[in-house]
Amino acid sequence: MSHPSEFAERPHPTGAGTTAPTAPAEPDLRHHGDAEVRGAGQGLTDLAVNVRAGTPPGWLTERIAASLGGLAAYPDGRAARRAVAARHGLPEECVLLTAGSAEAFVLLARALRASVPAVVHPQFTEPEAALRDAGHTVRRVLLSADDGFRLDPALVPAEADLVVLGNPTNPTSVLHPAGTLAALAREGRTLVVDEAFMDAVPDERETLASLVTELPGHVAVLRSLTKTWGLAGLRIGYVLSDRDTIAALAAHQPLWPVSSPALVAAEACCEPEALAEAARAAKDFAADRAYLLARLEEFGGAGLRVVGPAEAPFLLVRHPRADELRDRLRDLGFALRRGDTFPGLGPEWLRLAVRDTGTTDVLAAALATALPTTETARAARP
Repeated sequence: MSHPSEFAERPHPTGAGTTAPTAPAEPDLRHHGDAEVRGAGQGLTDLAVNVRAGTPPGWLTERIAASLGGLAAYPDGRAARRAVAARHGLPEECVLLTAGSAEAFVLLARALRASVPAVVHPQFTEPEAALRDAGHTVRRVLLSADDGFRLDPALVPAEADLVVLGNPTNPTSVLHPAGTLAALAREGRTLVVDEAFMDAVPDERETLASLVTELPGHVAVLRSLTKTWGLAGLRIGYVLSDRDTIAALAAHQPLWPVSSPALVAAEACCEPEALAEAARAAKDFAADRAYLLARLEEFGGAGLRVVGPAEAPFLLVRHPRADELRDRLRDLGFALRRGDTFPGLGPEWLRLAVRDTGTTDVLAAALATALPTTETARAARP
């Protein structure tokens, strides 16, 4: 595990980890949880993808389905943009609708003229991948497990003119205080905060969404409708920022970048009834997460450790033989997200999505079977 103050330059598009035989392998930034449940993994209980189970809800599916009769017309995003702006109390010019947050990262990488971009890790890997694909040399700020992956603003290089981090952070489930993140905002810098899971936090504590036009420099907050509403296949998200930043990003979008069904979903998910449902889901996530944490702690004697306090709908766990444990749980019917593709982590890390208490109990039974097997396999090795 790297020291929390360490940061390293990562040239585009390769080169890191290839100049010396002893250099660590470069993480696969393009690996994501959905890879765990494709093909032979389709029948597994999915703990690898952080999308709320049982979604999208029926009322949302009906709204989307009703939009299909208008597919002959080109998409018109004005109503959805107004809805998102009203939801966050911002002018419409401060909202950009995107085909998921992944598109937003590509737009940021292409539109912003950053000379010293820094990405705080461990976190979602697409921001760095997009920056590298656009020709940027990325500095990594690696947070430490010893500090619970908490952020000290002093760790970010002062010369960084683009800083990217998540809140709450995937995969650590850490929720950074808004004041800590605001301390990173300054003139001459663009601060990008990925809040893809913020609507899963009760009361959306620590969000910067309403402050994007008030903090110094440029601040961009990214949101996704994928996680809470189960719309990964529809691709819908948005960026909140100042007018100049939104205009710069929009200039790099193609015409009609968001489909009509996705626009209908964005508008629907901003309505009062939908926001109330999301708030209830956030409280359910918190209760189910607490139960999952309690059950996982039962296996502390077998070497399983959980990063906490956790605030997102997933947990990051550590085990000395996590790779073996993951394979064994897969044999027992569960798909978990490997952690070694996140910079700053390694093969001893796994991420688990929060599910209902019944699923957690079945997982705990599987762990009771898998962990003795894992420990036996370790003891048998020379």
